[in-house]
Order: sequence, then C-alpha cells, then structure tokens
Amino acid sequence: MESETGVSRWIVVACFLLVSLQVCSAVNSTRLLVLGDWGGIDILPYRTLVEVSVAKQMGILADRYAPQNILALGDNFYFDGVKDVTDKRFKETYEDVFTRQSLMVPWHVIAGNHDHKGNVSAQIAYSKIDDRWNFPYFYYKLSLTVPGGANLDIIMIDTILLCGNTGMDQDGAQPKGPTDFKAADDQWTWISSMLQSSKAEFLLVAGHFPVYSIAEHGPTDCLVKQLLPLLQKYQVTAYLSGHDHNLQHLESVTSEPPINMFVIGAANFVDTSTKHSKSVPNGSSKFMWAKAQDLGGFAYIETVRNNMTFTFVDGRGQSIYQKVLFPRKV
Repeated sequence: MESETGVSRWIVVACFLLVSLQVCSAVNSTRLLVLGDWGGIDILPYRTLVEVSVAKQMGILADRYAPQNILALGDNFYFDGVKDVTDKRFKETYEDVFTRQSLMVPWHVIAGNHDHKGNVSAQIAYSKIDDRWNFPYFYYKLSLTVPGGANLDIIMIDTILLCGNTGMDQDGAQPKGPTDFKAADDQWTWISSMLQSSKAEFLLVAGHFPVYSIAEHGPTDCLVKQLLPLLQKYQVTAYLSGHDHNLQHLESVTSEPPINMFVIGAANFVDTSTKHSKSVPNGSSKFMWAKAQDLGGFAYIETVRNNMTFTFVDGRGQSIYQKVLFPRKV
C-alpha cells in the first residue's frame, strides 16, 4: 500500500498539472456562490441585462472554481412572484438564464418581499420539479462539511414572515410587522434553537431583509431589535442579505468580535442610493458598491479549515472587494 507521503505527492503533482482549472481547490475547500434580488421582470424578455451579465460571470467563475452550492437570497421573481408551479417565469427568468453546466449544482432558495406578493408555496413545491432548486420550507438549515475537519452551518430564514412585507416597497418602506404573529414567534424560536445548537466553526445566517444597510431601505428595525442580539450572542460568522440593490459590507460595532453583514442585492438592478448612511452606527459601513455600468454583482465564498474568504464580483467578472473571516470559538 502506498504511504501517505506518496499519496500526498501524487495529489500535489495532480494539482500542479491541473492548476489552470483550479481543481486543487476541490481538495481542500467548500465553495458557494451567492446572489440576491435576481428575479428579472414580469414582461418580455423576463430578464434584465444585469441578470444576464451576472449569470454569465457566475458561470465563468463556476467553470474555474466549481462551487458546490448556490444561495439565492430572495426576490427571485419580480415584481409579484409566481402564480403556481407551472408559471413560465421559472423557465424564462431562471432555467433559461442560468444555463452554464457549472451552475447545475444545488440552489438553496429563500423568499423575498416580492416573492411574498405571489405564491411562495409554489416556489417551495417547485423543488419537486427542478433538481437543482432546493426550497424545502420558508426557513431551514443547511449543513456543509469543510475539508480538513471544519463544518459550515447556514441558517436560511424568511424575514418577511418575521417582520412583515413592505407594501409598495417604495421610498425605503419599512415592514409593518408580521401578519401572523404565531408563525413569526415560531420562527424566532427555531432560529434561536438553531444558533444555540450549532457547533460549526463557521455559521452563516441568510435572509432577504438586511440588518444594517446604508442604501434606499436602510436598516430593518425588526431585525436590529430581534435578530442582531442573537447574531451577537452566538458569534455568527456573517449575516447575508439582499433587498437593497447594491453590494455592501457592514459590521456591528457594539460587539466583540463584530458581526459581519453583507448585502448582496445587485443581481438584477443597481441602485446608487446612500440615503441611510447616517442610519447605521458610526463606523459600521466598510464598503458600498453600486455601478450600473459594471452590470451588477454577486458573491463568492470559499471556506477552508482556518478561514472563510468572502469576495464581491461585479457583472464584468472583476473582484471588487474581499474580506477574510475566521472560525468561531465554540
């Protein structure tokens, strides 16, 4: 039997020979693509130039780095969701846009405020029709193994059920409170339980509404009051969201270590508003991007045993911001 040293040598040789394809990363990392607010339009051609550009660049990046999973953070179908599982928007806005073979990996989906104006239950049911569409319930947990002995838990939540919808969603409207208080309370209980029980070295929470944002909608009061204390208490690695149509990195400045928050809502439209720059704590905004000429953007997350690297990529394929995160103390 070949020694471990011999096996390691062959792995190194194989990686060297295949480095142009980035196959080496498959040996030692867990990789995610993340996009939000990507849901096209409700008239022909049922997609935007930004969405098409983001899909193209996601595919090019996926060809190189082979992500194992994709997170879709809501507003999957503008402007009023879908009617039922046979709605043509599934094909026109999703299947016919994200066509690259390297994107035929599991998509893990949650709903946004525009999805809740339609039939979210139909999006959940679509999981039985499309093999890569994974939307088991309004909220759920995803657990991934990081090569080398670490774990990554992702808590996918429905912020509209928690906080309410935003009406016409104009002028930065805040949600007015849940329509079903028991359902909201049940989800809060579930979130607390999931965070408390997680022993993963890396722990992400993903929802549609942001906790902090300096853009059009600003901070979500409901999440600042109820979710942020949980993120801090359980030392969550990062909170991922969409809703505002740009790319942002913010940090809570009231906890140590600070909670990282990433807004990833630029996969269909780009909005340059910074009207809430004074609505977040001083020093919490670390990065904000909104350039329509660069055709939107998305995120790439690569996790190894000792760190997680978060990268924003624009619709032209350029890496525009990067943040390295470290394991929790659990």
